[in-house]
Amino acid sequence: MRRAWENMSTEEKQEARFNTWLSGDHIQFVSSEARDAYRRRITRLKDAVQLRKVPDRVPIFQVFTFMPVTLFDATPGEVMYDGRKLVSVWKKFLAEYDPDFYMSPAPVFHGPVLEKLGYKQYRWPGYNLSEKYPYQYIEDEYMKPDEYHLLIDDPSDFLLRTYLPRICESLGSFESLLSLSGILALPTMVPFLVKLGSPEVQDSLKTLLEVGRAASAWFKDISTFEREAHEMGFVTGVGGSTRAPFDVIGDTLRGTQGIIVDMYRNPGQLLKAIERVTPLMIRAGLAGASQSANPIVFIPLHKGADGSMSDHHFRTFYWPSLRELILGLVNEGCVPLLFAEAGYNSRLEYIRELPKGHCIWMFDRTDMAKAKETVGETTCIGGNIPVSKMLSGTPEQIRNICKDLMDVAGKNGGYIMSCGSSMDEARADTLHAMIDFAKEYGIYQPPGEKIEHS
Repeated sequence: MRRAWENMSTEEKQEARFNTWLSGDHIQFVSSEARDAYRRRITRLKDAVQLRKVPDRVPIFQVFTFMPVTLFDATPGEVMYDGRKLVSVWKKFLAEYDPDFYMSPAPVFHGPVLEKLGYKQYRWPGYNLSEKYPYQYIEDEYMKPDEYHLLIDDPSDFLLRTYLPRICESLGSFESLLSLSGILALPTMVPFLVKLGSPEVQDSLKTLLEVGRAASAWFKDISTFEREAHEMGFVTGVGGSTRAPFDVIGDTLRGTQGIIVDMYRNPGQLLKAIERVTPLMIRAGLAGASQSANPIVFIPLHKGADGSMSDHHFRTFYWPSLRELILGLVNEGCVPLLFAEAGYNSRLEYIRELPKGHCIWMFDRTDMAKAKETVGETTCIGGNIPVSKMLSGTPEQIRNICKDLMDVAGKNGGYIMSCGSSMDEARADTLHAMIDFAKEYGIYQPPGEKIEHS
């Protein structure tokens, strides 16, 4: 009889999640070859993550948003407004490059939905940006310095009545709504209902209904593509996603300048807000992983890199909540994939605090020999192919970079081949060089010794 989930160890929970993902019981594979390819890819990643045995070869796991678009004569602006073209481009990418793992097209949002919302946090191609460019984030103080208490006291209320009206022009009327926390009985419910009846709020609610229908249709096409891709043996690399608690405040609410000031002028409230947000971020990551039956939870790290803050500030504001987030996911059997943009050389000692065989750390500009020596025995590492070289270098240069990485970071397993940062454009020759060379050179020889190459 299957043991109750709450009585299982973290290792048993991780194994259970991997087994569910690996089984593919919910997938109608087009052939036994497709089923075998699907399971082989997941096993390859599982072995790299758990560090118990060497995988058959180095896994390849490229993080991207618009990259396939640039490879097949389309633009970001076109695919944001044409779902069929979006799906067509992704199908061509899978057929041409046969990746171990691919990023879902879901992060490519539907342009008309953003327009209808009056969304303010992005400029996007085909609307207020040239069709050929990816998103541009518009950072601002979407939460004022004297509003920390609103977030801390009631995050949902803050998001509904303060944050959403500021980032979505069409939802501005939500500022006039009364708090949901006060409608526990009919006498206090009446004023809330009256507010719902105002013409401005009614317009906002109608907009939400229209947006919901459009978004549902958009993601239905993407879901159909995902199902078909899985049936052909391809594997979506990420099951869920979440954010470092400090980055939630610094990226999304206060902005970089605001949170830097807060570390000095308002550290107590900032720490309380980070503490309040942390369990919400754990739940967000778990929800995606459970719904998708894929244990990999993507966590992009934006503000904790070398030089972004002192070691004292990292130890005080950034690492404790990030560590709690990671362990919260690990304790439920998930595998956090930390995408450490910029350099993390001064942060490697912190990573050693984490349990063995439960995380992936993708590095950007980190010394990979030092990373292998420092944390390679306890965590799977990856990345460090410069995107700049992928765009400006030669295929031979890319092969040399990949060889060096596999010789150093890939020794005895525990390494994933990837670029150091997300790619929004690519060249076919250098991308082929990376993928094809990794498949050829990255093979390990059973029972765990790497094949010697001349």
